[in-house]
Amino acid sequence: MFNFDIKAAIDILLVAILLYYVWKVMKQSRAANIFNGIMIFVVVWVLLSRVFELQLIGSILDNLMSIGALALVVLFAEEIRHFFSTIGSQQNTRHIFTFFKNKKQDHSHRTQILPIVMACLSMSRQKIGALIVIERNVGLGEYIESGENIDATISQRLIENIFFKNSPLHDGAIIISQGRLKAAGCILPVSHNDEIPKHLGLRHRSALGISEKSDCIAICVSEETGEISIANERELRLGLSYEELEQELTRNWVDQ
Repeated sequence: MFNFDIKAAIDILLVAILLYYVWKVMKQSRAANIFNGIMIFVVVWVLLSRVFELQLIGSILDNLMSIGALALVVLFAEEIRHFFSTIGSQQNTRHIFTFFKNKKQDHSHRTQILPIVMACLSMSRQKIGALIVIERNVGLGEYIESGENIDATISQRLIENIFFKNSPLHDGAIIISQGRLKAAGCILPVSHNDEIPKHLGLRHRSALGISEKSDCIAICVSEETGEISIANERELRLGLSYEELEQELTRNWVDQ
């Protein structure tokens, strides 16, 4: 018999918070509907097997739950990876290590914002397509290895030369890591989010795709319209101005 006391209340509250957090992380994923369906199944299982104590249907559902646990690991492999990487990159977790951060790095990031923003502004006016990814806490080593190693100081001229239409690397993405322009022509995962506007192309889908895999910031300049967009935390913001782009980079890169 289930005894409801203060420990049970705390237990239920913690489970509710955990489920809400998982749902919040996964709500923009293609697996969100599957997750909702699983939660409905779990509620039905608890009611039939534990509350009403129906033995036959309860035993069937119990077996399905034990087998389903292994299936969920395979089904939600990508989402589980994102879930744990999100936990590790949350603002509260980062504050634990704030004392150990090198203040010179923050200053360096502030000085690096200007060439990135100026390059985006220049390419926007000329309608030159570009995709710039800025690594934060989750490493992007596998994507850096997919491109051409550069490991150079970040500069406006270098960024614009890479994305010049006749450049052999202009179709890929550049990745900035540890305050350096690490690689160009990098291949990124493509988002399959159905909510992406149909008129947006591969660059925007790649920008959103890499933001679904990590906590990076992805800046996209449209070749068709010159519009500047930014993808961060599985969200894509379109039509940013010079000031808005600078503010986003300051808030999410320098002041993280």
